[in-house]
Amino acid sequence: MIIFGTKGYIYQLAILTLVCGQCGNPSAHTLRKRVSKFTLFFVPLFPYSTKHYTQCTFCGVEHRVPNEQAEQLLAQSASQAQQGIGQQHGANPFAQGAQGGQGGGNPFSQGGQGGQGPQPGQGGNPYQR
Repeated sequence: MIIFGTKGYIYQLAILTLVCGQCGNPSAHTLRKRVSKFTLFFVPLFPYSTKHYTQCTFCGVEHRVPNEQAEQLLAQSASQAQQGIGQQHGANPFAQGAQGGQGGGNPFSQGGQGGQGPQPGQGGNPYQR
């Protein structure tokens, strides 16, 4: 007796901001890859089908994407992630300890002035003692 069948796997590749073709809203879309594999005695042996889909997180509709376009979207996602990392390490005016330990321009921070924070009547956090 030989037991054979198929099993499907779903891999989330990226999250992109796109305009949905169904609802028309600019929202996050997940790029997913569905791989169907042939199994023998419940052991997946080889893939026989690979398809790419995007799913709108606003309305939930799925669109099938050709493999070439999926590769382009994946490259676009990688470039957006690189830009996001560059902006994250850039000048953040609200970062703790920025600008020589003076609180970084954040009026609600505890930094600067010997750890006491700004004195009452000098600006800063009015709820801080």
